[in-house]
Amino acid sequence: MPSQPNNPLHGIKLEQIINDLVAHYGWEYMGYTIKIKCFTDNPSVKSSLKFLRRTPWARTKVEDMYLNMLRNRM
Repeated sequence: MPSQPNNPLHGIKLEQIINDLVAHYGWEYMGYTIKIKCFTDNPSVKSSLKFLRRTPWARTKVEDMYLNMLRNRM
């Protein structure tokens, strides 16, 4: 597999993205920002992974939120 130097998400698992976002923002803020049920009603990493793997538009929003978090940390 060729390397992807211009892809900041390369090599980062979706579970790690969710864990980092929850640690940084918390479920409440994530549910407020991205209005999906797996963040607002009884949130868990497991339910979020299941939903995000099946829903490309939601995964894109979560990945964008993660990239914004990384940019703001620098």
